[in-house]
Amino acid sequence: MTDQVPMTKQGAQQLKDELYRLKHEERPRVVDAIATAREHGDLSENAEYDAAKEEQAFIESRIRELEDKIARAQVIDPAEIDMDTVAFGATVTLVDEESGNEVTYQIVGDDEADIKQNKISINAPIARALIGRGEGELAEVQAPGGNRSYEIVAIQYK
Repeated sequence: MTDQVPMTKQGAQQLKDELYRLKHEERPRVVDAIATAREHGDLSENAEYDAAKEEQAFIESRIRELEDKIARAQVIDPAEIDMDTVAFGATVTLVDEESGNEVTYQIVGDDEADIKQNKISINAPIARALIGRGEGELAEVQAPGGNRSYEIVAIQYK
């Protein structure tokens, strides 16, 4: 896979922090757990050993995944973008045409999306509907709960 993975500076740092934690805290902890479980004798019936080996496999898989994403990262600093339309990294304020409710989302990479922090993935239906549109335009979103219409009231890159 050679596709670039778009992410903000904050998202890239989060992945690097997780990678560091896995390599320098979790990996040594699970190696110690395996060693301790081995000391308990027969490995064929040792649930602690099996669980530690399973956790080790998960950690090693996640380390490989993070290293791959970091290697393919296309780090974008939204503060350096000067556009009048919605693009990756934009913080967009929307008004739901039906309810009148206002909401603000930042469009980020898949790994940093967190709806609780109002960060949505570039691949989310609402983000795809917003890309390329400007303030005052309407975006029609085909959401699982039905079609929604949003007016873009503000676009910021910060």
